[in-house]
Amino acid sequence: MTFRPRILSALFLRIGLAVALSGSALFSAQADAPAKQAFGSVKLPSVTAPESYGFYSKGCISGAVALPVDGPNWQVMRLSRNRNWGHPNLIALLEKLSRDSAKTGWNGLLVGDISQPRGGPMLTGHASHQVGLDADIWLTPMPNRRFTNQEREDVSAVSMLKANSLYVDQNKWTPSRTALLKHAAGYPEVERLFVHPGIKKQLCETVTGDRSWLAKVRPYWGHHYHFHVRLRCQAGSPDCKPQEPTGKDDGCGKSLDWWFTDEPWKPAKPGEKPKPPKIMMVSQLPQACASLLNAPAPASVQDVTFGLKKGGNASAFAPEQAPASVPLPAQKP
Repeated sequence: MTFRPRILSALFLRIGLAVALSGSALFSAQADAPAKQAFGSVKLPSVTAPESYGFYSKGCISGAVALPVDGPNWQVMRLSRNRNWGHPNLIALLEKLSRDSAKTGWNGLLVGDISQPRGGPMLTGHASHQVGLDADIWLTPMPNRRFTNQEREDVSAVSMLKANSLYVDQNKWTPSRTALLKHAAGYPEVERLFVHPGIKKQLCETVTGDRSWLAKVRPYWGHHYHFHVRLRCQAGSPDCKPQEPTGKDDGCGKSLDWWFTDEPWKPAKPGEKPKPPKIMMVSQLPQACASLLNAPAPASVQDVTFGLKKGGNASAFAPEQAPASVPLPAQKP
């Protein structure tokens, strides 16, 4: 699945007529600044061809498009973060996943963070999600109604683990969740899925028949409220740095066993001060990223929202009612 050139050309022709410089994007290529502040303050993408620069945790993206806030089988969460932007091929894949998973019993996707309008390091959370090829999808299905904007800030996803445990709660895990992950891993564009080690173990112990897709499912810290989809570097992005291939091993052996030892979860030694986080500067990103901060922006979000016609409404549904059965735990992913 690719974002077809004739569609892309039509999109740029349309939005090119309304190009404007975004005030928040003005940045001197000769100056330097903390990258998360520089990219986190930009409200709109660049009006350029889609291209990912650098690595997933050290880069940026030009020509990103927005996933519409609402669709037939998805809703975007945490709208205040303005992180529903990505490479057009990723946005198209998320919409396809929402349709395909509905056929096997998933009620709809609740989509978390994708990328900022021009990628780059985020103001809060996430080392990756910088090149428009990563997306978080909640392991909580969409309800049978539209959340209000405030609910999208307040409602939390549900952890799939037993309390104070590394293992999946069998009362929460369902075959439809396994099917959702299998759908996502089955797309050739997808390079990896990140899940909590307990979820990976659940899959290793229960998946029968074709298990080849398990090679793409990688255990990682966190990721028990949501899973993380990562696309491989896309055509037209020669400066995108790929990740090592996952190989064909299903990942259910010694590499998984390590996560259930003490080593991955060792607390800091008493009195040991944590190292202060390194502040990444714009100058440390690929050279194209500094110039990207000054690239022209479209006139509005609607002009660069995937699948919308000019003048369309990015919020096609008007959610108003309060949630009836969605739990509200204190911790938010």
